[in-house]
Amino acid sequence: MSKEIILDRLWALEDSPYRDFTANLIPTVEKSRIIGVRTPAMRALAKELVKHYPTEAMSFLEELPHYYYEENNLHGFIIEQLKDFDKAMQYTERFLPYIDNWATCDTFAPKIFLKYPEETLKHIKQWITSKKIYTVRYGIGLLLSNYLDALFKEEYLTWVTKITSDEYYINMMIAWYFATALTKQYEATIPYIESKTLSPFVQNKSIQKARESRRISEDTKKYLLQFKL
Repeated sequence: MSKEIILDRLWALEDSPYRDFTANLIPTVEKSRIIGVRTPAMRALAKELVKHYPTEAMSFLEELPHYYYEENNLHGFIIEQLKDFDKAMQYTERFLPYIDNWATCDTFAPKIFLKYPEETLKHIKQWITSKKIYTVRYGIGLLLSNYLDALFKEEYLTWVTKITSDEYYINMMIAWYFATALTKQYEATIPYIESKTLSPFVQNKSIQKARESRRISEDTKKYLLQFKL
């Protein structure tokens, strides 16, 4: 199965109304580069490729850059299927510089990374200092999804606090991180809000998103309001 056949498979899953919907969500990607394929269908295709056409799947991972948005998403979903940590990390490292939108960035996270938290953290620490917007966002996103529960350490809050950027898609992820941290690790997180050390945008968005959460009590929501900038 060649890359052209894989692309044909993606086109066979085209959903025109969904293409229009997707184009509105990701303004950094030209509409001409969007096919309109739903995420579950792409994940199913990735699973099929890795299981039944492993050689072709791995060849697809070597062919960067891709043209279509869905090719990039499929690329990430194939990486998700890899069971070997070193391979998954190798291909993630190679892929990250080519990510050009928040949706591709946020939708793939290899489960194998959860089995190697310390090793993954070494890479996250590098990613969040990258000059690439979506590499930084990806690193913060993994800290949010994988390191706010049993694997949480307060130092990770400091890591994220030290990220300074004018980029909207980085700052929004920082805000999501702190909003989620307030719901899961409130005692460790609230001093960062009280001290008002975050940028005004991040501070206010963090508070807004936290106040929208059902996990935050009404009293806490009222308390957070006083720290808006």
